[in-house]
Amino acid sequence: MKNKALKVLALSLSVSALMMAEAVVPCAAEEETAVEEAAEGTDADQEAADNVAALIDNIYVQERTETTDEDCAAAKEAWDALTDAQKELVEGEEASPDYFGLDTGDASLDDALNQDEISENELLVVSFGTSYNNSRVEDIKGIEDALKEAYPDWSVRRAFTAQIIINHVQARDGEAIDNMQQALERAVANGVKNLVVQPTHLMHGAEYDEMVEALEGYADQFDNIVIAEPLLGEVGDDATVINADKEAVATAVSDAAVAEAGYESMAAAAEDGVAFVFMGHGTSHTAKVSYSQMQTQMDTLGYANVFIGTVEGEPEETSCEAVIDAVKEAGYTKVILRPLMVVAGDHANNDMAGSEEDSWMSMFEATGSFESVDAQISGLGSIEAVKQIYVDHAKAAIDAIAE
Repeated sequence: MKNKALKVLALSLSVSALMMAEAVVPCAAEEETAVEEAAEGTDADQEAADNVAALIDNIYVQERTETTDEDCAAAKEAWDALTDAQKELVEGEEASPDYFGLDTGDASLDDALNQDEISENELLVVSFGTSYNNSRVEDIKGIEDALKEAYPDWSVRRAFTAQIIINHVQARDGEAIDNMQQALERAVANGVKNLVVQPTHLMHGAEYDEMVEALEGYADQFDNIVIAEPLLGEVGDDATVINADKEAVATAVSDAAVAEAGYESMAAAAEDGVAFVFMGHGTSHTAKVSYSQMQTQMDTLGYANVFIGTVEGEPEETSCEAVIDAVKEAGYTKVILRPLMVVAGDHANNDMAGSEEDSWMSMFEATGSFESVDAQISGLGSIEAVKQIYVDHAKAAIDAIAE
């Protein structure tokens, strides 16, 4: 009986083992299938993200084509179809999740000023442009609104020179902004006779030259074309040349920076060990001397704790490294960064105040030489005194037509 019982038990155990073995095989197969499906899912996610990246790179160009409108719409439609996880995978030559995903404010608060029904007198405000919605409203629209208020008898319209930015805003927000050719063709079609062009550019640099070249092609389409001065006025021959415009801008940005920092005066800030660093764009154009002239102007105003820098490091003494050395040598222990740019857009938010290790804020902090490094994200276009300079420049151009 015992042997029989043992045999029965052994048989039972064998059957159980066999059943367990058979159960293990399907589980392993299922696991392998799950891994394969996960891999296929990952590949599909990356493929979808890569498709969007390619569509973004396709519209990240400085030339408008016959398919630009369709290309912008296609990029946004493909982006909207992605899952949140897929959006994080978007990466191309210029593409990133931030292209569509970064929150820069409410675009509906802007006005593209691309309406028809233009009178015989048009005031065309030409800007490089920005895809940062809040900055576009605060800085560029702010200047345009000041000009509309000052000259109600003139139709104020807008043109951007950066097609890359125009495409970005159109694709992401559905806002169509005219480039130079579109704005000029619109003016011709509306029968404009007197065209005053007010650039919001800082100086007579490369962008200004490109604008002038574009206008030359339309010289015979209007009775009068007059180009108003950019913000800093005439360039001058060397770093010692300053003018009323540069003095007005230097005073305006300094006053705004001091007030935002909570000081009664620039002298009070200096006494507290504060240095203000105003960061411009920089350029290889001969107009780069304008930045040196602005430093001369600050020195002339007695602002020893103000330093002019540029993203591009041209002129050389305006590079981040050079400015850091100058601030350290002068003995200031606190630093406040602020853009010397009409618009507080990508350069202000990223190159100046970004979290990347090559931003100006990060580089100043990395020295370990300062108690604090802060940033003010405000463009020149938001300052009332700067708006008035543009109003005055436009008046001189309008008066030139009346003469």
